Amino acid sequence: ATLENYIRVFTDQPIGRFLWNSFVVATASTIICVVVSALAAYALVRLRLPAPGLILSTLLAVSMFPLISLVVPLFQVMRDFGLLNTWPALILPYAVLSMPVCTLVLISFFQDIPRDLENAAMIDGCSRLGALWHVVIPLTAPGVFTAAILSFVNAWDEFLLALTLSPRVASRTVPVGITLYQGEFSFPWPIISAALIVALVPVCILIAVFQERVVSGLTSGGMKG
Repeated sequence: ATLENYIRVFTDQPIGRFLWNSFVVATASTIICVVVSALAAYALVRLRLPAPGLILSTLLAVSMFPLISLVVPLFQVMRDFGLLNTWPALILPYAVLSMPVCTLVLISFFQDIPRDLENAAMIDGCSRLGALWHVVIPLTAPGVFTAAILSFVNAWDEFLLALTLSPRVASRTVPVGITLYQGEFSFPWPIISAALIVALVPVCILIAVFQERVVSGLTSGGMKG
């Protein structure tokens, strides 16, 4: 047993920078995704929108596009806006790509919240957004945490967009940064394996901290769905 490979993980490449990039990108995209998904799910459940079923079907259809088909358009858009090799170049696509799943998760929870609770809050002076924030969100906390975890893990693990939109070493995320450990004619599996374990630690800690809420959200969503 030796820790040499773990030491080399931190000395051969700036893994700390990669971890920080991944953390910032995943956290920011998760916040944006959960906020927008909560508003979208609430609107589909509570507001009298024209053809909500069609809106939901369109949302599902858009989420089925393969990621490889979006790489070139996203690259051109980010290049035109001068966002290549920056955090927003990954934050915005990650947030949008996770929104369909997060919206569906939150819809299943919002549907079980009685309207009377929101009406009582609005009678007491809350606006509709205030009722959503102070009443609906706390009552659907397991679903919100489930959506957040799904969005965070998707952003943390994503490779293709990160490689295309942030190719510079200083702006790379962990999945792309780990590829720097291999050489043209060498593939140091021990070091790469140690780097993979280092990359898994933050996600494992996150799941361990919010385990009860995530399991509760997944099981509740399964029964409601």
